[in-house]
Amino acid sequence: MTLTSARVPAAGVRRLTTTLYGYAFLDEFVLLYPVYALLFADTGLSVWQMSSLFVLWSATGVLLEVPSGAWADAVSRRTLLWLGPLLGGAGFALWVLFPSYWAFALGFVLWGARGALASGALEALVYEELERLGAADRYARVMGRAHAAGQAAAMTAMAAAGPVFAAHGYPAVGAASVLACLLCAATATRFPEHRVPGPGPDAGRPASGPASGPGFRAGDAPETGWSAALRAGLGEVRRDRSVRGALLLVPAAGAVWGALDEYTPLLARDTGVADATVPYVLVVIWAGVTAGSLLAGPAERLGSAPKGLAALLAVSALALAVGAAAGTPAGIALVAAAFGGFQLATVLADARLQRRIESTGRATVTSLAGLATELTTIAVYAAYATALTSTGAHTTTFALFAVPYLLTAAVLATRR
Repeated sequence: MTLTSARVPAAGVRRLTTTLYGYAFLDEFVLLYPVYALLFADTGLSVWQMSSLFVLWSATGVLLEVPSGAWADAVSRRTLLWLGPLLGGAGFALWVLFPSYWAFALGFVLWGARGALASGALEALVYEELERLGAADRYARVMGRAHAAGQAAAMTAMAAAGPVFAAHGYPAVGAASVLACLLCAATATRFPEHRVPGPGPDAGRPASGPASGPGFRAGDAPETGWSAALRAGLGEVRRDRSVRGALLLVPAAGAVWGALDEYTPLLARDTGVADATVPYVLVVIWAGVTAGSLLAGPAERLGSAPKGLAALLAVSALALAVGAAAGTPAGIALVAAAFGGFQLATVLADARLQRRIESTGRATVTSLAGLATELTTIAVYAAYATALTSTGAHTTTFALFAVPYLLTAAVLATRR
């Protein structure tokens, strides 16, 4: 039976999206996430030692973010996507088998490297494969659903971790986490990748062969290597003002609420709910975030118009301010809606950036956006601690952090 040209792209899109959603789910289905702080405490670590581990984790991501993006452009994005989960799994195994400060530190380095390898490489691979299939306009919808799959996995892991931990302790949740990483790596090998690596004259062109074939043709090799891939990405950001603007919009949309998420349990407590109820409050917030991810497709036109994004950010910021300042459990619903709006804006900002990139350094440019987001997030952590010292309440502090979004909305509203 001969497939029509319309059905061949449909099959290719289906293979890509199925692999992506499975990868996104397994990447976040880590039962250690809700209990690893307990493991550190039970091992005898002080709060300062735990904080130093978090700093090491962040520093690893910052240092490797852009170099790994250039590596993805120069070699193979799919390779980085299966290598990353293996590093993460090795780190989780170290934590459970050899619980100690130095094992935890090495595990965080491996975990940070895992995140850096995927950041930039995943977005670049998905966008270019969709573009090859004539479906680049589906990017926001596809990535929104991928984010939703990851968020659903995180909530499922939270629910599963309790009974597994109660029955078998840290070894069981550690083994389940390592298994999820192995399955994630195996899933990544199914990603299609049809491109010539490196920023040479043939770079980025589709490789010959069917959509189900290997990523690269036999004999293909990077023509100019990692440093040239890095220069290509940095050069496009330096030359193209529209790329710079789209790049800066990514941290502007995603960094603040991403940092605030770490403090949502404390916000919930400040509203007067019992500690036992806090997990259910977090589920409400993450349901809002998941809804924002799923709306990325229908709302994609907002991402192409600065005023549309400005309105989305402004409305979400007002919902955050009013919901947090209310200081009541009912106000959490507005916070959840705000987080959903911010998540939607984050996905649309990424799609906007991918449309602007024209060079072969797509993963490098996307990694620069990831680096900017990481650095902004760290700054927000420091600003939050400073603001909390003055306000004395998480509800008021959350409300104050609506201001950066209102400023971003004002800048977007004045742009053509």
